[in-house]
Amino acid sequence: MNHSSRMILCRQVDHSPRYDPKQLCPIPRALGRAAGIGNTLSFSHGQDIWNIYELSWLARSGKPVVAMAEVRVPWSSPNLIESKSLKLYCNSFNMTPLDSATAVQEIMTRDLSMAAGADVQVLLASPESFSRVVMSEPDGICIDDQDITGFTYETEPELLEAASETVNETLFTRLFRSRCPVTGQPDWATVCIRYAGPRILHDGLLRYLVSYREHQGFHEACVEKIHADIRRRCGVDKLEVSARFTRRGGLDINPVRSTHPAPWTNLRDPRQ
Repeated sequence: MNHSSRMILCRQVDHSPRYDPKQLCPIPRALGRAAGIGNTLSFSHGQDIWNIYELSWLARSGKPVVAMAEVRVPWSSPNLIESKSLKLYCNSFNMTPLDSATAVQEIMTRDLSMAAGADVQVLLASPESFSRVVMSEPDGICIDDQDITGFTYETEPELLEAASETVNETLFTRLFRSRCPVTGQPDWATVCIRYAGPRILHDGLLRYLVSYREHQGFHEACVEKIHADIRRRCGVDKLEVSARFTRRGGLDINPVRSTHPAPWTNLRDPRQ
């Protein structure tokens, strides 16, 4: 295999110098769910929000154009899109002459919807609007400063416990790390838990989230497992789990899974 090719999962893919939708590699969500949460889903709403920072093509004059893109994939799509394949797909635009940003947005919407098997939303941002990107600290209670021990580094839902009183609160941690199931490389994220119901014990929740440190799973599957484990172990009534993963390969992935609908604002984490 020469330097211009890569392995995406179990198939070899050559870098394409021109627009090539065949670079996209859809992966059935059922595969990750079968290994993690089974057929019964603990959520009925959510999205995977992608931010693409490295998007470029050629104007008809030959002059390069740059943009950023926000992509929203519904949780109910039969497929997720493997991140390396999305990067290769975006790179295939680099030497492709196209009429406008609108044309690029329409092409990406069509191709990503076809790969996901559902309607995907794509929104391009021109350089003039880059400064409008909003960066925000998480709201809620940070659980990272607890002086506790007893950590394990293999996922252990039994660490989750709830008290008898009921609360409505938002908790978050910056200490989450999992590993890519394709490359084994670390994936870092800020994880946010919004819930109403029996009070989740903070020490057990932190130990549980840290227990993903050696877990190999796609971002989306990790968030779905966290949601399922909290609902099953703590019996909360309403639950939203979101994770903002740091960027790799010029893009970041931000899944959210919830028992209820909400408008999910794309506020960037400071590490993104």
